[in-house]
Amino acid sequence: MHNYLDFEKPISDLEGKIIELKKLADEDESIDTSEEINRLESRVNDAMQDIYSKLNAWQKTQVARHPQRPHFVDYAKALFTDFTPLAGDRKFSEDAAIQAGLARFNGQPVAIIGQEKGNDTKSRLKHNFGSARPEGYRKAIRVLELADRFSLPVVTLIDTAGAYPGVGAEERGQAEAIARSTEMCLNVKVPIVSVVIGEGGSGGAIAIATGNRVYMLEHSIYSVISPEGAASILWRDSTRAKEAATNMKITSEDLKSLGVIDGIIPEPIGGAHRAPETVISATGDVIAKALTDLSQRSGTQLRAERRQKFLDIGRNL
Repeated sequence: MHNYLDFEKPISDLEGKIIELKKLADEDESIDTSEEINRLESRVNDAMQDIYSKLNAWQKTQVARHPQRPHFVDYAKALFTDFTPLAGDRKFSEDAAIQAGLARFNGQPVAIIGQEKGNDTKSRLKHNFGSARPEGYRKAIRVLELADRFSLPVVTLIDTAGAYPGVGAEERGQAEAIARSTEMCLNVKVPIVSVVIGEGGSGGAIAIATGNRVYMLEHSIYSVISPEGAASILWRDSTRAKEAATNMKITSEDLKSLGVIDGIIPEPIGGAHRAPETVISATGDVIAKALTDLSQRSGTQLRAERRQKFLDIGRNL
């Protein structure tokens, strides 16, 4: 069963009728509902195409947060082999919100880093809903250092509402850890390909998204703060999140036009959660193409281009 978003009511009504007809046919084989089911399925497809062709920024935010959307673990399992997770920052503890390690991508050794939100109550608590503490970013730094030392390309998958804002995280240097992780991304002399697969929230995202190539899934979002957070600061009213989302320019189309990202990875009609294998495969193709292109550059060139890329953002608007 799908978890329907509030703007998907026409779709949920139609698919509910399809489920009822299929159940009726299973209970009584003498009843042929195939023609009506085909008609309703055609209407579902038309409704999804109509709704998803004109999503606003707040609706895209809802899709990006969909609980059934594929997460880091799904991409890691489908795209990488011989994945060896590395745990701990060698300073304080392990942080499961950031998953990192070494793997093979199309047979090529790589380092991978990403946020994992979890997909049920137990795993969400374990991964802290994808909001990393300082030790998570220090673990990312450790893996980036390994990648640089052994000349391994880096793939990062971003999906977080933002870094964890708790007292303990602040006491252990949350801002410093984020800054150091961003600095390490800028300094390494290996290719970095980053993909925003869900939410790309604030410094918690940029800490591992400072890549030579940065891509977004079509219905993902990328922003300096969540729409709710922006509404709370600007108007002291978090219920104006929809208005904030529109004005913040957080969609993939907005960010591509602003030159913040390099490309958009299309999602199936209805969002990535409707056909996860399709969108994961498409993401793998984009990563492979980017790594092939970047492999032609020297380490010094990769670092210089990466730094210039981020210095140039906003200059030509």
